[in-house]
Amino acid sequence: MEKWKPINVQTPRGTFEVFTQGKGDPLCVTHLYSEFNESGDYFAQTFVHTHKVYLINLRETGNSVKATEPYELSFLETIYDLEAIRVALGFDRWGFAGHSTGGMLGVIYGIYFSTSLKFSMIVSSAAREYMTFSPDCIYNEKHGNFRKMQGLIEELGRSDLTIDRRKKLSKERIKLSLYEPEKYDELFSLNIEKKISPIRLQYFSREVQLFDVTKKLIFISNPTLIICGEFDVQCPITYSREMNELIPNSKLIVFHKSNHYPFLEEADLFQEEIKNFLKGNLQS
Repeated sequence: MEKWKPINVQTPRGTFEVFTQGKGDPLCVTHLYSEFNESGDYFAQTFVHTHKVYLINLRETGNSVKATEPYELSFLETIYDLEAIRVALGFDRWGFAGHSTGGMLGVIYGIYFSTSLKFSMIVSSAAREYMTFSPDCIYNEKHGNFRKMQGLIEELGRSDLTIDRRKKLSKERIKLSLYEPEKYDELFSLNIEKKISPIRLQYFSREVQLFDVTKKLIFISNPTLIICGEFDVQCPITYSREMNELIPNSKLIVFHKSNHYPFLEEADLFQEEIKNFLKGNLQS
């Protein structure tokens, strides 16, 4: 598999590490607390045949600028960083695609900077905190796999784990969010390795408790495609339906044989729906 090309983008808000691949119109892809490298990302890889993808290491990840104040790790400050990167790259507008917490960033991006976006693709995400009131969420105590997930998360937080043990635990954690867990090796077959930024994850775990931008979704004017697996245990489908009802120019597509990773679990259908969406919203 082709490696992603690293570039350093200098902005007034600091220098950010960005990885690029593909050809076509620019598409911004990132995740709130993932740390990327030249091996890329499964979600970002989905779009390299239709776009020039810019996979961004946010503040405090990889070789990107560090945070001098905790608030610089917040949702809104992160959007200001993305806007600075867009301007530095010389784009009047670009597309945005985000999965899970990356999708949350996409929602906020659309609320405050719709004029900077040709379109948004929000996958397996939510516009508000999704754990407390949803027993369908695996992070809710009433979910059947809550304790198993918590046990895996706690063990993954240990600093003395061997590489092999960490990989095994990560695999078991992801399998809890697959429609067909037995297909893990088939779905995650590429040589892609990425890390989690502990400091960004810790900040998110606090900020998400107050996260609710549902009343502001009416301000999103750019075309927005919302995708969710019917059996998503991380960001249950209820929250995608809610976004679709409240975002004016949005379309919801439900994948009926997917959990949290529809772009892998139903890859061909995902590609087809992305192409249909783009055809219907000409990349002008």
